Amino acid sequence: MNCKVEKTENANEVKLELTIEAQKFDEAIKKVYFQSAKYFNIPGFRKGKAPLNIVEKYYGKEIFYEDAFNEVAPAEMEEALKENNIEVVSRADIDVKQIEKGKDLIFTAIFQTKPEAELGKYKGIEIKKIEYTVSDEDINHELSHMQEHNSRLISVEDRAVESGDTTVIDFEGFVDGVAFEGGKAEGHELEIGSNTFIPGFEDQIIGMKIDEEKDINVKFPEEYFSKDLAGKDATFKVKLHEIKKKELPELDDEFAKDVSEFETLEELKKSIKEKMEKENEQKQKYETEDAIIKAVCENVKVEIPSGMVELETEDMLKNVENRLAYQGLKLEQYLQMMGKTAEEVKKEYEPQAIEAIKSRLMLEAVIKAEKIEATEDEIVEKVKEMAKNYGKPDDEEFLKNENVRKYIKNGLESEKALEFLVKNAKIK
Repeated sequence: MNCKVEKTENANEVKLELTIEAQKFDEAIKKVYFQSAKYFNIPGFRKGKAPLNIVEKYYGKEIFYEDAFNEVAPAEMEEALKENNIEVVSRADIDVKQIEKGKDLIFTAIFQTKPEAELGKYKGIEIKKIEYTVSDEDINHELSHMQEHNSRLISVEDRAVESGDTTVIDFEGFVDGVAFEGGKAEGHELEIGSNTFIPGFEDQIIGMKIDEEKDINVKFPEEYFSKDLAGKDATFKVKLHEIKKKELPELDDEFAKDVSEFETLEELKKSIKEKMEKENEQKQKYETEDAIIKAVCENVKVEIPSGMVELETEDMLKNVENRLAYQGLKLEQYLQMMGKTAEEVKKEYEPQAIEAIKSRLMLEAVIKAEKIEATEDEIVEKVKEMAKNYGKPDDEEFLKNENVRKYIKNGLESEKALEFLVKNAKIK
């Protein structure tokens, strides 16, 4: 392979002209032929048994060019970038100059490259001190949650439904007098005031008595996930079977014993306060760091390539997809419910993506300016910790993996850079 490198007229952009030997390209053609031969059905030959020259004659000699290019070009580009110490942040813009069997493969690849941030003022940054205190109200609020969690439902028969009650109902929904799919249920438990049903539905349950039947009229929200129902008026025929109310336990020493390892309510309150104080410390730390990062970034000059933003928004969308998978949802379903396309969501992520990229580039500039380094001992210790978390504490290959070590090294140095900024900030 031969590679020529030149800067383009655009900032943070590089053009590679690569020449791959004819022999290597021809070998790639043979490889993709063997991978796909079983799909070719040519008269006079059993399916998948026609020789390469016959397939090329029958379908045209260019039939394997694209697949052969994709077989050989990516690895050659990666090697060229590595040899020339070029860090790219976009996909390649490919222009094929020559592609023919028996001849060198020649093409150009334009990449956007990683920019360097120009630091402004980054020492002595002034920010307002962030503090959080734990009040009696905060503690009581947590105790209320614990009461709710440990409450029980008591059947009520001598009154009508009130807000906060849990009801057991049958219902069937109709639009224009026609029952719609998914609009019917029997023995359904519904907490009044939970706002889990269509707006206005729960309010109309209030006042109903056991065995009472009622028509409830509502309107589906305009942004309702089902386009067939969105914005339409509906009538639900409802029958009430049961009314249940919450009975909360008393807040006393017995409650503390039941819900915790403590003997008294005061000990439980003290534990809640200590936990909240630790959470506040972490919150203060993260918000202080975030405020300093934003303040330093305001003084940073950097031109962020569009390809870098594109890849960042793709990663963000991928993270959303992974989180949805844990909930048993597919990205396509989520986008349908939101009424948006993947491209529209990525566009919305762009400001957040630019902020994240700028923050990373700023920290890298601080690392360079202050000559911050992670020591070998720190890297080894962190790699071992990571290996243990992945269940591979004795995996030598994992411990020696250069990509893992590089990832850890970058992370440690970014942490040190952030610590440096916080230490040198003026927090008032």
